[in-house]
Amino acid sequence: MTIVAAVAVFFLVGPLLLGIAGLRGAAGERRRSGAPAARWNWRSTLSSALLYTLAFNVTFFLQELFLVIPKALTPGLHATLLHNNHTWQGSNPLAALYQGTGALATVVSGALCAMLLRQRPRRSATARLFLAWMAYSGFFMALPQVVIGALSPRSDVGTAMEFLRLGPAARAAAAVTALLLMPAAAWRLSREFLGAATERAQLASARARLRFVFQVATLPALIAIPMIVPFRIPRGLVEVVGVPAVVSVAGIVWVQASGWREAAARAPAGARESMLWPFAAVLALLLVFQLVLRRGVAFY
Repeated sequence: MTIVAAVAVFFLVGPLLLGIAGLRGAAGERRRSGAPAARWNWRSTLSSALLYTLAFNVTFFLQELFLVIPKALTPGLHATLLHNNHTWQGSNPLAALYQGTGALATVVSGALCAMLLRQRPRRSATARLFLAWMAYSGFFMALPQVVIGALSPRSDVGTAMEFLRLGPAARAAAAVTALLLMPAAAWRLSREFLGAATERAQLASARARLRFVFQVATLPALIAIPMIVPFRIPRGLVEVVGVPAVVSVAGIVWVQASGWREAAARAPAGARESMLWPFAAVLALLLVFQLVLRRGVAFY
């Protein structure tokens, strides 16, 4: 019940309160400023949706790859990598622990991409958005699994928790910690999405920043869900649609709610966004997933 209550606060109350604070600030700034609003750029929205589709599936591949590698190196286990899952034969008690290595790998991937964004802020809008989505996918593909693992011992992270013999209190603490880390990560990532702005008018006020975050993050995350589905077929409906829906919604509500912050605004990015290479990369990755990985790659 503690975890369920925390989830309710996380998804409903927290973003709502933060969003209200931002809207109040936006109303005040709107009264003080007569700056014209930036034009809506659908090219940015579609490009960002393609970049998120690419980042989600690259991150998911990393998750499955690092679920396979430890098993492949363990005596008695023979693992196979698939485009939307992995399987293994044989028996070894460590297999249960290694069900948590995928989530660990995605967190590391997200942290590395976040570090790259901080070390070299002057990137093109397309490069910045891709790294921001990689960081987003890394954090929000892993952290919800901790919450799910605390509730379901049959999930990947739940199996690892069972191996580590975590009791109810430890599981609840892990879940609440993951829930607290999600808004903290989104708070930081909203700054990175704002850093992809190419016009100063897009960052001129709290209202403009909220609008820009919706344009390049929130709406693209929702558009990308059906674009991710072909990468995951064939699987059950929950795995095909549920996983991208959870990853997309779990963080984007907080990213949107925190996008109003004036401190998040940066100078416009060095170059405009591109749709050519994101589309080509998404198409190429889909072909690899469905023509190569779907057959299975044996690691033995």
